[in-house]
Amino acid sequence: MERKDFLRGLGLAGVGSMLPFAGVLKAATTDSKPTGTCVLIPTETTGPFPLDLTANTTYFRQDIRETKTGVQLNLKIKITGVNNCLPMTNLRVNIWHCDKDGLYSGYDTSTNAGQAGLTYLRGYQMTDANGEVDFVTIFPGWYSGRICHIHFQVYVSSGYAAISQMSFDVNTKNAIYAANSTLYTKGADPMTFAADNIFSDGYAYQMATLTPNSTTGSYDAYIEATIQGTGTTSVLELETAKQLELGQNYPNPYADKTTIPFTLAKTSGVQVEIWDLSGRKVAGVDKGSLSAGDHTAELDMGTLGLANGTYVYQLVVQNADGLFRTCKVMTGIK
Repeated sequence: MERKDFLRGLGLAGVGSMLPFAGVLKAATTDSKPTGTCVLIPTETTGPFPLDLTANTTYFRQDIRETKTGVQLNLKIKITGVNNCLPMTNLRVNIWHCDKDGLYSGYDTSTNAGQAGLTYLRGYQMTDANGEVDFVTIFPGWYSGRICHIHFQVYVSSGYAAISQMSFDVNTKNAIYAANSTLYTKGADPMTFAADNIFSDGYAYQMATLTPNSTTGSYDAYIEATIQGTGTTSVLELETAKQLELGQNYPNPYADKTTIPFTLAKTSGVQVEIWDLSGRKVAGVDKGSLSAGDHTAELDMGTLGLANGTYVYQLVVQNADGLFRTCKVMTGIK
């Protein structure tokens, strides 16, 4: 199967009919209100250089650096549902940010010259059993009028996506710039949160941690974002629902072996595909023709030649009505 077909199963190809950019709903007003022990992440603009990351198969990846130089940043984002403060699984999380010089890929303007058609520092992943996604990138620079920041969007369903931004402690951020002045030639970020038009109304829930990683010489960042929804429940809506239902693998997290439950609406040929988080198909199981009803697929990672880890599993179903795909994330115990 080609990569574009896998992404179509994710709901990431042909996105115009599924996740219209103009119709995206927002997670909260800038005046977020506590609900239980969770607080909705404030909604922010998608500008100034948003791209529909789902429109290009290049973006399904963890390492988004391409050839960009800068201090390595290992970014982990955890998504929780405001209804019960638990992790939300199988959601798509998009991130994008500027390079060390303040430029964004994909656009060519007077202040962003020569960047049209480029794809660096953009990517998406799907949340695992812990509601988390991981990216490898570089620490972003800054540009006039904005403090250093990273954009992110969480696609929940065809009618709702949460949109926000994150930033970092000023002193720690400027220390990175100072210690790597040959890379970050613009020097310290002159902006304050009070002067930034996005964060001036509050940023307490948008501050990512930023700590040095003594083993790799990189930096680790972490942020939790609470959005509308209920944790442990995947609400990604796909048109395949009339043909099949794909359940969460169990146990999840798993160790060596796991079971994938699914239900067919009619007799169909079934294949189970395993994809890694760089968008590569790494294994497949042909289940042959199965009757309508409930079924399971048993996966033995050792037999498949795979290590325990986080993968996307995709169910491919073909019957008289056509070819249908849907997928979820499985998380391994390391």
